[in-house]
Amino acid sequence: MNWPDDLAASRLLAAMALMFLAAAARAQAPAPNAPPTVTVTATASTTVANDRLQASLRAEAEDVSPAAAASQANAAIAKALADAKAYPAVKVATAGYSTQQIAEKGKPTRWRVAQSISLEASDFTQAATLMSRLQDQGGLLLSNMGFTLSERARRESEDSVTQQALKSWQARAQQAALGLGFSGWRVGHVTVQPSGGGPAYPLMRAQAMASPAGGAPVTLEAGTTEVTVTVSGEAILQ
Repeated sequence: MNWPDDLAASRLLAAMALMFLAAAARAQAPAPNAPPTVTVTATASTTVANDRLQASLRAEAEDVSPAAAASQANAAIAKALADAKAYPAVKVATAGYSTQQIAEKGKPTRWRVAQSISLEASDFTQAATLMSRLQDQGGLLLSNMGFTLSERARRESEDSVTQQALKSWQARAQQAALGLGFSGWRVGHVTVQPSGGGPAYPLMRAQAMASPAGGAPVTLEAGTTEVTVTVSGEAILQ
């Protein structure tokens, strides 16, 4: 029998037991009282005029030959891209391309080819003039059009509204503290969340944009967007 080894093992077990009991005692000890808190939310909004136009136009062609239909659609888009160079304030890019087989009873099988271009501009006059020209002279169809805020306008609006929302949040936190019988408060965890934007407004179809008898382009009304910022968080009462 090895008494020294048994004695060392016993001492080790005893030490471990004491450590366990000490840890359990600490876990059961009452935690210090957490300061009272109140959750406060405040929102601020502003209405901003939309300053960016986005539109999509398409060329369509049908033929019994898919190659002929593709050639017609491609030629229309190529002409549209060339015409658009006269309007430098409008950003133009090619977009979707589709080929569809059309089969009807008693009729030869046909092929429909459609190709789209996208337009984006802050100069509404140039954009309206170009779109009218592409429809009147180029035979393109307007698929959709809408108005939104540019990134710069949105960012500037959100920065301004954020300051308003923060001031409103501070005022509400002060009112909550006084209403609950506390003389003061300090800021806890707070989040700032911008929102808004909504759908592009308004949406217009091809017949609404085409200028009558080649006259002046239709006047555009860009509408507005509501920019909202919400501040929510804890006010620690003192």
